[in-house]
Parts: sequence; structure tokens; C-alpha cells
Amino acid sequence: MTLKDKIDEDLKLAMKDGDKLKLQTIRSIRALIIEFEKSGSGKDLNKEEEIKLLSTASKKRKDSIEQFRNAGRDELAKKEEYELSILLTYLPKQLSNDEIKKAISELAMKLNAKTKEDFPKLMPAAMKELKGKADGKVVKELVTEFLGK
Repeated sequence: MTLKDKIDEDLKLAMKDGDKLKLQTIRSIRALIIEFEKSGSGKDLNKEEEIKLLSTASKKRKDSIEQFRNAGRDELAKKEEYELSILLTYLPKQLSNDEIKKAISELAMKLNAKTKEDFPKLMPAAMKELKGKADGKVVKELVTEFLGK
């Protein structure tokens, strides 16, 4: 089942359940898909593009949550957290910090990356390996920590 089919199915369920926030979030995902299809880029909506769209949307939610928390707007932050939880159901399972550290360690051994100077070599490889499975900020922090030993 493609993402588009799953979204259409979940959209119907959200309408039946009367969950307005879930319906709004699913509609926003559907709008991203339609926008991508009509962009004229000539690309097909494959698994990688789906992950890219959903990752961008979830990153925006995370940034909004942080901004709302800093401004003391907890009710808006909770709304964004709920939307984020819905988005995450469509993304591949997110790795734990320990799993990310293990992957970084394995990549570092392959690339012979040991010092801070090897960051430009290790970071792109780690992002390519962990794309869609881990947040970029977390990966950057853990790569920096690994190389900073």
C-alpha cells in the first residue's frame, strides 16, 4: 500500500471518528503529496520522496513545539505534539540513541573516522545511512560526541 492510499484510508477513518485535529493533520499530509505530484519536477513519489516529505513536515512540527514552549504557549505546543505523533506513524520506526550510536560507530570504523577533523567525512555518511530513521539534530550531536572523545 502506498502512502497516498494509506492517507486516503486514514482520512476516511478520521472523518468517521470525528477527530478534527487528526483529520486536519492527515489533510495537510495529503496536500503535501498533491503539491509534490503537481510540482512538475518529473519525479515519482517513491519511498525516499515520501520519507523526505514526512520528515520535513515533522521537523516543522518539532520546531513549532520548541517555539511555543519558549513562548509559554503550552496549549499550542500540545496541539503540535499531537500532530507530530500522527506524522510519526507514517515514518519508519525512529531509532533510539543507542542504535544511532552503534550505527555511527560502525560507519566510523569503515571510514576510519576518529577525530573532529573527520566530521565532514562521517556526518554525510551517517545522514545517508540514517535518513528517515533518526532526527538530523540528534545524529549531528551524536557524531560530534563520538568524534570529540
